[in-house]
Amino acid sequence: MFSSISRWIDESGAIDMGIGGTDFKCPQKLIDLASKYFNDGYNNYAPLEGILPLRQAISHIVRANYGQVYDPKTEITVTAGTIQAIHTAISTVVKDDDEVIVFEPAFESFAPSIILNGGRPVYVKLKAPSFKIDWEELRKMVTSKTRMIILNSPHNPTGSVLSENDLFQLQRLTNGTNITILSDEIFESMIFDNQTHQSVSRYEKLLERSFVISSFGPLYNINGWGISYCLAPEKLMREFRKIHQIQVYNVNTPLQHALAEYLPGNHNFEEVSELYQGKRNYFNRLLEGSLYEVIPAQGGYFQLLDYSKISDEPDVEFAERLARDYGVATVPSSAFYHEKSRLPLIRVCFAKDNEKLERAAEKLLKVPSTTDF
Repeated sequence: MFSSISRWIDESGAIDMGIGGTDFKCPQKLIDLASKYFNDGYNNYAPLEGILPLRQAISHIVRANYGQVYDPKTEITVTAGTIQAIHTAISTVVKDDDEVIVFEPAFESFAPSIILNGGRPVYVKLKAPSFKIDWEELRKMVTSKTRMIILNSPHNPTGSVLSENDLFQLQRLTNGTNITILSDEIFESMIFDNQTHQSVSRYEKLLERSFVISSFGPLYNINGWGISYCLAPEKLMREFRKIHQIQVYNVNTPLQHALAEYLPGNHNFEEVSELYQGKRNYFNRLLEGSLYEVIPAQGGYFQLLDYSKISDEPDVEFAERLARDYGVATVPSSAFYHEKSRLPLIRVCFAKDNEKLERAAEKLLKVPSTTDF
């Protein structure tokens, strides 16, 4: 689906409101540090777990934000992006016939990694418009074969976030089991409306069975650098590193050094949250009074638009028509489901400059309604 969206953009010159690229620059100091380490010859292999100064900086940030201390030597590994971290964590735990709970809509890389390792994805749908976990339904889906539960908060594509009660429910559900948790938290720096990010790292009974994955990409607008990290207790991380060594071994050395020097004093999550909440609010105001029903993101930089008052087309057809005829590219929500979905929802990315948000909204508002409501 994402290759199709790229084709729509190329063919029509549409404004890209679909793919998760931001319009904001990487901090100049970080660019200068990267250049410095390239030029100073830091171009050989790094330790497979990542350079120690970067792991120490990560440990400091996690402690400052969540009060939890991860040992940088044994419980933190730097990875070649988020997808690699996800695949390695799944490969560490999931074996033939294991079941893995995946909440849909879901990031597209979860299921393939499960299947490649011989496991079986068990899909639990998050129901619109809140896209919250139904814990009673989840309990019915957990069996003796359940080996992992995958979380994603803030959530892609819906922008929903987990609450403190959700994490308490998860503790109750997994207590006394051998279930491992994989928590994708790459948008942890973007939480809106005075909420607090409920990292699995905050909860002692959860962190002992959890892989927590985050990334510098959304925080510093460096998604193309492909540097993320995984946190886990030593017993899990020891096995994670065995797989990591075979899959990747080395993560970009000079960029690790640049990040290690830049991180101290430059990880203000509140500032980042304020920026993206402002972008969300601005874009949503542009659509006020329209036939689109906005499902406001609570975190991250993606959210969904309900177009059911405009068209009864399937979401793929509607998204393709938006790109082809109106010049704005979005992602149909069915791209995040393993089976065809009839939900009249499209995903938009609001990590754009105001001028682009204005042009995109103007184009969206030009689409006439062809349905009775």
